Amino acid sequence: MPKIAFVGAGSFVFARRLVTDLLTWPSLQGSVIALMDLNEEKLGTMTALARRMVTQAGTGAQIVSTTDLREALDGADYVAVSIRVGSDRHNVEIPMRYGIDQAIGDTAGPGGVFYFLRNAPALLDIARTMQEVCPGALMLNYTNPMVMLSWAVTAATDIAYVGLCHSVQGTAMHLAEYIGAPFDEVSYWTAGINHMAWYLKFLWNGQDAYPLLWKAMEDPEIYKQDIVRWEVMKHFGAFVTESSVHMSEYVPYFRRTPELVDRHTDEAMWAVPPKGTTREQRRAMWRERRRQQEEENQQLAFGDGPIPIERSHEYFSRILNAVETNAPYVFNGNVPNTDLITNLPGTTGGRTAVVEVPIMVDGCGLHPCHVGNLPPALAALNRSNLVVEELAVKGYLEKDRESIYRAVQLDPLTASLLSLAEIREMVTEMFAAHEAYIDF
Repeated sequence: MPKIAFVGAGSFVFARRLVTDLLTWPSLQGSVIALMDLNEEKLGTMTALARRMVTQAGTGAQIVSTTDLREALDGADYVAVSIRVGSDRHNVEIPMRYGIDQAIGDTAGPGGVFYFLRNAPALLDIARTMQEVCPGALMLNYTNPMVMLSWAVTAATDIAYVGLCHSVQGTAMHLAEYIGAPFDEVSYWTAGINHMAWYLKFLWNGQDAYPLLWKAMEDPEIYKQDIVRWEVMKHFGAFVTESSVHMSEYVPYFRRTPELVDRHTDEAMWAVPPKGTTREQRRAMWRERRRQQEEENQQLAFGDGPIPIERSHEYFSRILNAVETNAPYVFNGNVPNTDLITNLPGTTGGRTAVVEVPIMVDGCGLHPCHVGNLPPALAALNRSNLVVEELAVKGYLEKDRESIYRAVQLDPLTASLLSLAEIREMVTEMFAAHEAYIDF
């Protein structure tokens, strides 16, 4: 049976979900599951919870726990990574003072670039340790910003790698709801970059369901749940994978003014608080939600009540089951663009851009699918973000701060609002605020 390492196992929601998923597959129930985190308290809770789940499920899985990365990775066959380095407060608050109103600030724009700079050293340390102690293992990374981190890891190491997100299947579930279709009756062909991939085909029982999506958009109750993504579909012809809140950050059309933000935001949308909620109030709400999650996990880990064990929609366990059983499975993942999407960047300067495409996996490993050309306008939107990500990766790997300035200068939302001098001032301030985490 395989050894499966979880780095960042103190992530109460994510680690719990993935461990639960593993216990639902006969092919994985006898695995060694190595939980690793630097936070001993959170790691202890997750370890106790995982052991209770194994006992309840009656499987032969073995749970081991450590704060030592090398020990966790030693001999691993699969490595799941979900980490967060430092606080994200400066990612959002500094750009906000300059008029850049990012909704999340962890994937693109100035916040995403500096979130990458904080997480990249840790993720590359994990990858390089894998090269030493488990060189044949597959890293399955869930850490954002997905494109930049995937690009850096695949450029700087030779480990087997795929970046995972739940936006493709999660959005497909919403699309099925919008047209009144059971999810198991829809199918889709989706490609682009992470958080900006496109449903090139969306079918219901084999028939084109896009006419039903256009009809659904006319319903005000449906429209207000996804205002930004409906507007993108209306003007560019395809539905995009990431949430309306996130998507609004990646383009210059929705967040330049408070009026634009208000027009394209509704409380029915994911992650949108009640109107009038301040940023500090939102932070307090997030802290309370995290406290409740921690309290729930504490009760499940150290109590005697039953633990829900039900497979989620995450790709992770399905990929492992496909490799272990040689039963083919298709998912969307983030991998180097080895001529997969032919009108997006490929290899430049010895580094290959990362795209999100359908991938077939079986006992022989990962087999990314050739997509060909995206519609030109969709490719252009992807390229507008890829150039930012390319420069950020170049800046980090070459220890060149000037490339970081240029990355933020080319961010579509930032460039629509600030002068070059203002951008330089903002980036300089962000470097100073993140100095403890940036190693160049």
